[in-house]
Amino acid sequence: MLKRKYGSRYDWKRILKRSYVERYIVSPEFEGYVTLFRMHTVSAPLHKTYEGKSVCIADEGFSWMQHFPTGKRYSVTTVFNGDNEIVQWYIDICSENGYCETNGPWMDDMFLDLIVLPTENSGE
Repeated sequence: MLKRKYGSRYDWKRILKRSYVERYIVSPEFEGYVTLFRMHTVSAPLHKTYEGKSVCIADEGFSWMQHFPTGKRYSVTTVFNGDNEIVQWYIDICSENGYCETNGPWMDDMFLDLIVLPTENSGE
């Protein structure tokens, strides 16, 4: 079963105050929509656990930048914390990306995901 997810996250009730922008980009490296979703006020932070480590992925001051490449079957979300540091990259495998005039770019999520966490600088 697929679930349609929008870059605007218009239906995400955890986010009480937000801002959102989107742009269609055409360049040699990328063609498609890029969105930026900013969380100003949240009802509660959202944490996920990866290999025993809790990672906050949504809280006040956080931003999600999402790429919806045209004609591709994936979408990439970059999560930034309140200090604009990357928290994670989340790659969704989807059946299709598209656009809706009302809610902006979307993907039909197939629930096949790849999560990449930044590596810690060990000083080596």
